[in-house]
Amino acid sequence: MNQTEIDRIIEMAWEDRTPFEAIKAQFGYTETDVIKIMRKALKSTSFKSWRKRVNSGVSSKHLQKRGEEINRFRSSRQKTISNNKISKR
Repeated sequence: MNQTEIDRIIEMAWEDRTPFEAIKAQFGYTETDVIKIMRKALKSTSFKSWRKRVNSGVSSKHLQKRGEEINRFRSSRQKTISNNKISKR
């Protein structure tokens, strides 16, 4: 795993609307793997803040906890991303 992949996984993990299942589909890492990556890459206070947010009701990181009105992984204004690369239009 290179630094670019780690940075993208961290970015996706911080986003409330990106579920762990999307990270697994794109990179092949489970929630446990993402937690290990975050623990290693972040300062301890940042990691604790992230875990608190994920486990609170604010984040919708788990598909089972999502409301039915959320049916996509990304914002409608975000450019199309395929295999972690911005697609050409």
